[in-house]
Amino acid sequence: MRSPADPALPTVASVEASLGYSFRDGNLLLQALTHSSFANESEGIAADNERLEFLGDAVLSFLVAETLFRASSGGEEGAMSRAKAFLVSDVNLASVARRLGIGGHLRLGVGEEKSGGREKGSLLSAALEALVAAVFLDGGTRAARAVVRRLFHPQAGVAAGRMPPPDHKTALQEHLQGLGLAIPSYRTIEAAGPDHRKSFRVRAVVDGRVLGEGEGGTKKAAEQAAARQALAALAAPAGAPEPGASPTRRGGKRR
Repeated sequence: MRSPADPALPTVASVEASLGYSFRDGNLLLQALTHSSFANESEGIAADNERLEFLGDAVLSFLVAETLFRASSGGEEGAMSRAKAFLVSDVNLASVARRLGIGGHLRLGVGEEKSGGREKGSLLSAALEALVAAVFLDGGTRAARAVVRRLFHPQAGVAAGRMPPPDHKTALQEHLQGLGLAIPSYRTIEAAGPDHRKSFRVRAVVDGRVLGEGEGGTKKAAEQAAARQALAALAAPAGAPEPGASPTRRGGKRR
């Protein structure tokens, strides 16, 4: 039972309102918002959100798949698989977390706070997965299903069976603008092959820094590939390989 003087009450109440769910155990919600940097720097706080993130990843994957199945009567499996991959991707989860204002309630260590952790896609997507797990543990499958449907059903209805090719360029531009950075430019660094079978290599550049590189049969396709790699690089945790290096992440998830 939380006392009226509990400083966590504003955060708990705000996040509960965003999720549309009231916790019986507010400590679960606070754990879901606690980054390891905060736990490591604080006395008396042993649990961060990493274990909840692990569980939330699985719960979210199942419930999003169920939501897509129900939203797309007779939907084709391939289309549902593509839609699910998009909905549970780090980029989309971070976007949903930003919409809910989760970043403002994260409990971060001093260094993570100074490095802009509240806007890091990897931290936001992890927190959203942890929050889904916290709801599941607090209220069961029915409660978690209601939260997931509330957060993802509008997207699922559009995505299932009618999802156009992903627009990575628009997603990258919106992500950079959310960070207060300049919009990207695309530089063609190579065009090879005969006219009927051209291959292009393009780089996505922001303030002189190469964020991603991609290839395609058209400049447009190469730009989309470069933007996709840039988004993956921005969502990767510190210390991850630079764009163009061999990937160390599987399926776009942090492991």
